[in-house]
Amino acid sequence: MAEEDDCVELKFRIFDGTDIGHGTYSSSTTTDILKQRLLAEWPQDKSVIPKSVNDMKLIHAGKVLDKGKTLAESRIHVGDFPQGVITMHVVVQPPLAKKKTDKNQEKQKQNSCSCTIL
Repeated sequence: MAEEDDCVELKFRIFDGTDIGHGTYSSSTTTDILKQRLLAEWPQDKSVIPKSVNDMKLIHAGKVLDKGKTLAESRIHVGDFPQGVITMHVVVQPPLAKKKTDKNQEKQKQNSCSCTIL
């Protein structure tokens, strides 16, 4: 019975409202394990598909869950929702390297000017 109290039922909602990864998880499950399962179950017919677990963020109660922390460490209280399902949101974020490259190119375009002194 102690094992049952240590588990929480979760589902994960992606950008278009589809729920994936519905199941019962131990409070010792890490966010990395959750992301790996979600990546494996991600619907391939969606317009946005994460390439790796680093492209995903898990959000619960308005807070992004820290990488590598367990559900217990993330303050997801198992007893708060007896016989209820907790819904977490999954956000796919593109790698930061692309964003920095785009910004650098924009700055170069903005900074380029030509002046002629007569």
